[in-house]
Amino acid sequence: MATCLCDAFFDDVAMATVQVLEWAGCTVEFPEGQTCCGQPAFNAGDWKASRQVVRHVMDTFKGENPVVVPSGSCAAMGFHGAILEFEKEDDLPRVKQLANRTWEVTDYLVHGLDITKIPGKFPHKIAFHRSCHSRGTCSGPAANTLLSSIEGVELLAFGEQEQCCGFGGAFSVSFPNISKAMGELKIEHIVKAQPDYLCSADMGCLLHLGGIMDKEGKEIPRRHVIQILRDALIDAGEIQA
Repeated sequence: MATCLCDAFFDDVAMATVQVLEWAGCTVEFPEGQTCCGQPAFNAGDWKASRQVVRHVMDTFKGENPVVVPSGSCAAMGFHGAILEFEKEDDLPRVKQLANRTWEVTDYLVHGLDITKIPGKFPHKIAFHRSCHSRGTCSGPAANTLLSSIEGVELLAFGEQEQCCGFGGAFSVSFPNISKAMGELKIEHIVKAQPDYLCSADMGCLLHLGGIMDKEGKEIPRRHVIQILRDALIDAGEIQA
């Protein structure tokens, strides 16, 4: 599942996800009818509209195969948020069936495929931002496991590391001043750590933090975790650029 942000802003993340999954031995299917996971309406409180989107997701991704998502927040919508909004609905068993096979991509690599080592080099200092939606899941530790396994990667500690970036989807629209202030606080600590790259498994966070950085002239490149894994594999000659 490529997600809306891959479609609109991060097409290379979708391509990197396919490349890494195929390297891992997977056959990747991409249903053309896919749209949104339903999270924007869910977060805004419009659960009726969100349920309509989730029903489309269930129809589009029907079957037994794992649904792998390069986004902690979209994955969490699939295995957590959707269940909450369908608790009193007849479709709940079908929602749970989808939830049980929905994975964030780094979680799937580590805990679904038992991959804990990525060959190749990526000699850079990385500030890894763990998104709010990945807290309480295996995604953050999985991403750290994979990044730490790459030769040359230095994962940096920085202040307010567990702090929200301030995006929060609809939150950033409803409370833009608070959202911006939270992002600026996060960026202040990231900049102090002097990373070569800011990295996350959530594109919404990268979009939000990146937008503030660009406006303030803070030129720290941003990369999704899966892009770094892909680049290391290219360095190792495991996949083609």
